[in-house]
Amino acid sequence: MTAGVFELTIVILIAAVLGVVAKFLRQPIILAYLAAGVVIGYFGFFNLADKETFRVFSDLGIMFLLFLVGLEINYTSLKISGKASVLVGLGQIIFTFAIGFLIATALNFSYFHAAYIAIALTFSSTIIVIKLLSDKKDLNSLYGKISVGFLLVQDFVAILILILLAGIDSGQGLLLGSMVFAVLKGLVLFAVMLWLGRKILPWLFDKIARSQELLFLASLGWVFLLAVIVSRLGFSIEIAGLLAGVALANSSENLQIASRIRPLRDFFILIFFVILGSSVVFSNFGGLIIPIIILSAFVLIGNPLIVLIIMGLMGYRRRTSFLAGVTVAQISEFSLILAALGFKLGHINEGVVALITAVGVVTITLSTYLIVHADWIFKRLSRLLRIFERRNTKKEAFIAEEFKKPIVLIGCGRTGASIAFNLPKEKLLIIEFDPEVIDQLKRHGIDYIFGDITDSEIFEKANFKEARLVVSTSPNLEDNLTLLTELKLLEKRPRIILRAQTEREAEVLYREGADYVLLTTFTSGQYLGKTIAIDPDMKILDTLKERDIALMGRMNRAA
Repeated sequence: MTAGVFELTIVILIAAVLGVVAKFLRQPIILAYLAAGVVIGYFGFFNLADKETFRVFSDLGIMFLLFLVGLEINYTSLKISGKASVLVGLGQIIFTFAIGFLIATALNFSYFHAAYIAIALTFSSTIIVIKLLSDKKDLNSLYGKISVGFLLVQDFVAILILILLAGIDSGQGLLLGSMVFAVLKGLVLFAVMLWLGRKILPWLFDKIARSQELLFLASLGWVFLLAVIVSRLGFSIEIAGLLAGVALANSSENLQIASRIRPLRDFFILIFFVILGSSVVFSNFGGLIIPIIILSAFVLIGNPLIVLIIMGLMGYRRRTSFLAGVTVAQISEFSLILAALGFKLGHINEGVVALITAVGVVTITLSTYLIVHADWIFKRLSRLLRIFERRNTKKEAFIAEEFKKPIVLIGCGRTGASIAFNLPKEKLLIIEFDPEVIDQLKRHGIDYIFGDITDSEIFEKANFKEARLVVSTSPNLEDNLTLLTELKLLEKRPRIILRAQTEREAEVLYREGADYVLLTTFTSGQYLGKTIAIDPDMKILDTLKERDIALMGRMNRAA
């Protein structure tokens, strides 16, 4: 036990130090975790992959990560992005495998080895993509929903392949019946979770929600119970995390649950990335440099192009297609598991395993930058990417009329909705990238533009020169600074209200020219203080209560 605590201490301290360095250098934190693994492996402190405790922690990190993803996947989300996710996911798998196989054979690998390499290049890392999209607060965007959807399709196919290989390992051979049975089990399990999420769990969690401690404990109990059940049925605990989240997605407590689980996810997922980083040190890359470069380039450039072409043909705008495409510019942890299992079965040698591992680390490292800076990259490539966009972009068509609204609201989440439903809708235009929110705005007859304000076409469509007030409820400082810069260039500048997450960000926005910064701790306190001062008898509280209950009802019905 003492040795285990000592080893965990080393991992956390090295990761923390490198994390501070990464933050100082403005680098993605994931790279610090990978680097921590490389440091631990290189200096020979210990082999993380051989430690049972660390492997368990890594699995828990993935389980909690997918649990949080499941909490975001409600029924409206499935209807909006489900079909597109399946088509893009399967199309990407087919074309990536075919092209990857041709490249591998051209590099003088045998057909069998080339097949393993091509399959490994096919899958992208759901864990890394979700972590980065969550950090960017883009999980609820259209491209975020589609990306997560087709990544889950990839994971499902990967699990089927691993089940087949496991069958070979146990001497069962390629049994079509076993494969079909596994698919049926998965579909039945998913249907049961949807039923529980509609009929049983919301009622149960409403009863225990008054105690935050009990809500947290019950959520953990539900995840671990499902992990046990799912593992007995032959699936991984990671799948259990996703299903547990899906079952709770429609409960009114899903946001509270997510906020309490998130710190657990961040701790355990750290171990996963550290183990991944350490695996590089124990690989022999002799004579593989050229194949590593070529295959890494294919994953970094070819995979996004495949998704870009497929989504363009389906009618998506080039920005959505590009941002979704960038998310597949790395290979998955499933690829590494596949390589390890193939080596165990004697299908591939150590050289192929080292090749797949190296391509994994290279593409994960570089794709992190691509995803984090995808908006900046798109602005530079926007004109070139027009060839991937159909003239009629049906999937993201927005109202064609020219807007002349005095109030433009950017973002209609919980903060934005509380503002929007207290304004006259005939004077209001909302810019929003979450398709579920767009459905709600349609039902209430509120004018909208479906897109992201960082897209220059969306900015022009909003016709800001006619607005008297622009309100952004986005908490992203960079986006708000970009918006502020563009609005200041207008001949007739509107008043500008922006949202900040911290006092330091608020100071930056005021310094750059914002008329008012929405900082929830300050704004809510001022509002309540003035309300009490105006009405000492507190009669207005009844009115405010009725408005808030009505607003919460609207939001819950839309969810």
